[in-house]
Amino acid sequence: MRMISWNVNGLRACMQKGFMDYFNEADADLFCLQETKLQEGQIDLPLPGYSQYWNYAEKKGYSGTAIFAKKEPLKVTYGIGVDEHDHEGRVITLEYEKFFFITCYTPNSQDGLKRLDYRMTWERDFLKYINDLRAKKPVIFCGDLNVAHEEIDLKNPKTNRMNAGFTDEERGKMTELLAAGYVDSFRFLYPDLANVYSWWSYRFHARENNSGWRIDYFIVSDDIKDRIKEAKIHNEVFGSDHCPVELEIDL
Repeated sequence: MRMISWNVNGLRACMQKGFMDYFNEADADLFCLQETKLQEGQIDLPLPGYSQYWNYAEKKGYSGTAIFAKKEPLKVTYGIGVDEHDHEGRVITLEYEKFFFITCYTPNSQDGLKRLDYRMTWERDFLKYINDLRAKKPVIFCGDLNVAHEEIDLKNPKTNRMNAGFTDEERGKMTELLAAGYVDSFRFLYPDLANVYSWWSYRFHARENNSGWRIDYFIVSDDIKDRIKEAKIHNEVFGSDHCPVELEIDL
C-alpha cells in the first residue's frame, strides 16, 4: 500500500499551486491532508475512485484534516473522543480489517509557548487513544506532528532549542510515544540521513537554503515495522510550506 500525508497549509491555495497534478501522479491508496483551512461546502473536489472523509474545525479558516481512500473502511471516527480536543478538526481514524489508519494534525505550541501546557495534555490523551486502538489491531498514523524529534531533524537545533516544535517537553513526548511501541518509519529505514526536511519557514529563503525541519511523519506500531518497504520525503514537491511524506508498507 502507498500512503501520502501532506500539510497543505490551506487546500484552496494549494489547489492553485499544482495540488491535483501531484495527487494524480501520486496515485496513493490513502492520501491525507492537514491544515485544510476549510468548512464544509467551501470546495468542490471530485476525486474519482476515492472516498472522501473530512474533519473541519469549528473555527473558520483554521486547522482541519481529510483522508481520501481508494478502499472504503469498515468504520470512520472523527476526533479522539475527548471534548477538549475535538473542536479543531485534527484527527480522522479509518478502521480496516487488519489495521487502523489515522491522520493527525498535532496542535502547535505557538509563539511564546502559549499553548505548550495544552499540547502536553493533547499528547497524553492522543497516546492513550492510539494505545487503545493498538490493543485491537496494528496502528498506522501520519501527519504534521509539530515536533522535530532529534537534532538531526532540523537545520539549526542549537538556536531553536525551546522554540515551539523543539522544546524539551515536546521532544520528550515523542520519545515517550516511540518507547510505547511505535516506530518512526523514516528513521527506521534511514537512521542517520541528515538534511532531509518536510517544512520550511516562508522567511529568510529557508526552503531555497534547505533550512528546514522534519515534523511530518508516518508512525507505525512495532508489530508491523518489518512490513515497511519505503519511507520518502518529497521535498521536490511545492505548493505549501510543507512537502508530502510517503509510506509504502506491505499489508
